[in-house]
Amino acid sequence: MPKDKTETHEKIIPAAIEEFIEYGFEKASMRRIGARIGITAAALYCHFDSKEAMFSALVQPVIDGLNEMYGSAQEQDFSEIGKIPSAELFNNNDEINMAMNYIYDNFDIFKLLVCRSQGTKYESFIHDIAMIEEKTSLKYIKELKKQGYNVRMPNPKEFHLLITANVHAIFEPVIHDFTRKEAIRYAKTLDEFFAAGWKKILEI
Repeated sequence: MPKDKTETHEKIIPAAIEEFIEYGFEKASMRRIGARIGITAAALYCHFDSKEAMFSALVQPVIDGLNEMYGSAQEQDFSEIGKIPSAELFNNNDEINMAMNYIYDNFDIFKLLVCRSQGTKYESFIHDIAMIEEKTSLKYIKELKKQGYNVRMPNPKEFHLLITANVHAIFEPVIHDFTRKEAIRYAKTLDEFFAAGWKKILEI
């Protein structure tokens, strides 16, 4: 890619983020994005095939990073089954702290995903994350039982709603524009709240 095109591309990214945050995906304008950095809308299409492609280029790498981090955390959780007593299950808040810090390292992108993605394939982002969490958590509970832990299987419908509520709660600081410090403190409170609830429901 020629140097001048690379430099223009690098200018487009913050301009596009600003536009999508201010107007949301549906009302965002390629013309205004171009105007923010002094180029035409037509020139933008030399970098992105469409507004959808531009939005995806902003958010997908961050989602990929989140999925990679989540996968590593789940591998760690499963590897510890059989090595820790029941009383220590759900006692580690490192994962939610790590997740919250990742969210705040990429705050503007998560603002796009959570609040400004209507009209894109990402508008169900939180729901999609909740579905993955539900599937993984059920697998985890079944593995606990298989390894001899005295765990009660939850009511499927209630479990779905509770997992969804838990995942939504993680992203509430983005919606309400918490500072990082406020969000990290909230993450600790949230973890204590749900850890106690899960232990009660699963009879651990």
